[in-house]
Amino acid sequence: MDSNSYDQIANEYRDSKKLDFRKYIEEHTLLHLAGDISGLHLLDLACGEGIYTRKLKKQGAARILGVDLSARMIDLAEESEKQELLGCEYLVHDVLTLTPLGEYDMVVGMYLLNYAQSPEELTQFCQVVYNHLKPGGRFIGFNDNPHNEPQHYANYRKYGFVKETTEHRKEGDFVKYRMFNPDGMEFSFDNFYFDPQTYASAFAKAGLQDFTWQAPLLHPEQHYPDKFAYWEDFMSHPPLIGFSAVK
Repeated sequence: MDSNSYDQIANEYRDSKKLDFRKYIEEHTLLHLAGDISGLHLLDLACGEGIYTRKLKKQGAARILGVDLSARMIDLAEESEKQELLGCEYLVHDVLTLTPLGEYDMVVGMYLLNYAQSPEELTQFCQVVYNHLKPGGRFIGFNDNPHNEPQHYANYRKYGFVKETTEHRKEGDFVKYRMFNPDGMEFSFDNFYFDPQTYASAFAKAGLQDFTWQAPLLHPEQHYPDKFAYWEDFMSHPPLIGFSAVK
């Protein structure tokens, strides 16, 4: 999706962060992957309105820079920074053409890689990440789950979204997310599908090692039987997935 498209849905996308799966699965899994980041320098690519930029700063990051293609998303991030001064920094830039800004202990990519529209773009995203990491630095994030089969795409409506794709999904095909916000607002955006092996190849070509998928984790508060049952469709056939790798 281009920057203008995200400029148009920036408020709606921000408000979608109020959906329960964002907190109980997405955020919980990200913070698990991040671990102890006290004193580290982080780069948050495709940071959107900065929700995780801020959360990671509060987890103890010494410095964090958020980068996003959408100027409106960065406007929202900077508005939040003015309301609560944390020391987060932001930059409007296309990640695909991002020249090295320095070396970081960790690069975060929350829904970055699933915007690649070709294997070459996927590799380029990974190369940009590699170029920004210190030796031994980690790359973590969340992604559309390429293991998620289309027959399950309609089963996530109660969580605030459904997924759609072509009749016979193949590499490079769109994966449309239709979002249903708590206030009733609806909007959509496209990701793109690539086989898990294509992801593994892109990481390897860029020089990133120990690439692994991280199944989504459910927050302990939701492990009571009555609550866990609600999450069964999500956890049995996860629409989203985490990942990590090392330089």
